[in-house]
Amino acid sequence: MKWPRILKDKTIVAWALYDWANSAFATTVMAGFFPIFFRHYCNQGVSAETATLRLGLANSLAGLLVVLLAPLLAAAADRRMCKKMLLLIFTLLGALATSGLALVTQGSWEQAALLYTLALVGFSGATIFYDAFLPTVSRLFTSAEVSSLGYALGYLGGGILFGINVCMYLRPEWFSLGSTEAAVKASFVTVGLWWLIFSLPAFLCLQEDPARGGAAAEPLSVTALQLRQTFKELSRTRPIFLFLLAYWLYIDALNTVVKMAVDYGAALGFSSSHLISALLMVQFLGFPSAITYGMIGRYFGVKRAISAGVMIYMGVTLWAACMEKVWQFYVLAGMVALVQGGVQALSRSFYAEMIPEARSAQYFCFYNLVGKFAAILGPLLVGASAYLSGSTRAGILPLFAMFSVGLLLLRRIPKSPKTLSSKPTHATPKNWV
Repeated sequence: MKWPRILKDKTIVAWALYDWANSAFATTVMAGFFPIFFRHYCNQGVSAETATLRLGLANSLAGLLVVLLAPLLAAAADRRMCKKMLLLIFTLLGALATSGLALVTQGSWEQAALLYTLALVGFSGATIFYDAFLPTVSRLFTSAEVSSLGYALGYLGGGILFGINVCMYLRPEWFSLGSTEAAVKASFVTVGLWWLIFSLPAFLCLQEDPARGGAAAEPLSVTALQLRQTFKELSRTRPIFLFLLAYWLYIDALNTVVKMAVDYGAALGFSSSHLISALLMVQFLGFPSAITYGMIGRYFGVKRAISAGVMIYMGVTLWAACMEKVWQFYVLAGMVALVQGGVQALSRSFYAEMIPEARSAQYFCFYNLVGKFAAILGPLLVGASAYLSGSTRAGILPLFAMFSVGLLLLRRIPKSPKTLSSKPTHATPKNWV
């Protein structure tokens, strides 16, 4: 990666810093404290099954709102050149709702669920318009390099704040906090502030393409028609269709590994301190790993690099199925850290190279919606397999099949795919291999 040059491009750095900003929500809130806070503080005295149902409903409602709103907003953003404005609106929604969780009183699960739903909508919606800027900001460098820089800073930023928040939770007296509940609420406020402050460079530096101009306000039917045309083009373009299908399978399996690794380790009897330590290790190892993966994608080909990462994940699933000792869990965490950010970053850049820049928001809307729907199959297969077999270890094995099929579909994408991209690619032909 051309570090001296790429770090001198203030637009790229500002864009990548948004990953640093919003990753704090993914680590501290989504993966870390909110599930515990919601179960034990907001649903005190309620059965575990009821608390789980309420959390599931909040997640489902947020997903439904994104599915209903995002496609039309993305189409309008492309035609009226308002991606930056929508990025700002969704960021404000997410950051303010996250900070508002600190005001939730004990037992007020409805209030907590509403704020968390709004925060998720803000996070998911903002990600669509953030990703849509990738083709624009990566004109002087390969999108693999730029995307990897974003994910690397995301791991580092999210990991730094999560580490601070964990210290607040474990030692609240160090921060003049009276209890662990107060520490968790303070963590929500720090995430909201972190998200807003480190988003400022993106709002100041990112610009729409001035050569395209903006369309005047138009009827909703026109926007919907454009969206329908985009979907038809996407589904009829074989490389893009194959990639999204492959992406759905392997990213679903990848996300399932990430989301269920801690629960799986707990089921094997590993202590919470070891599980949290492993999670922090993934965050900080993910920073250099994502950068390195960007270099690998540049020199050996993006598709080859993604394929290698998927194959490593296949090994991770087999390792997890045989795991017995806590040191093996740390090895598993290390293997995940080496490839997780790289696979995510290069998948985003691979897709960015195939789509027309003029409609990047619409195409990235479908890309992100595939990622949202990818939260369904993996956990369902893992849970059903574990239940039917009576073995937690057996529940991991369906993920191996998902990675395998995703890899086969990925390998079927042509070496030089004919895409809808209207801009000349800056990547060399070997980057498609």
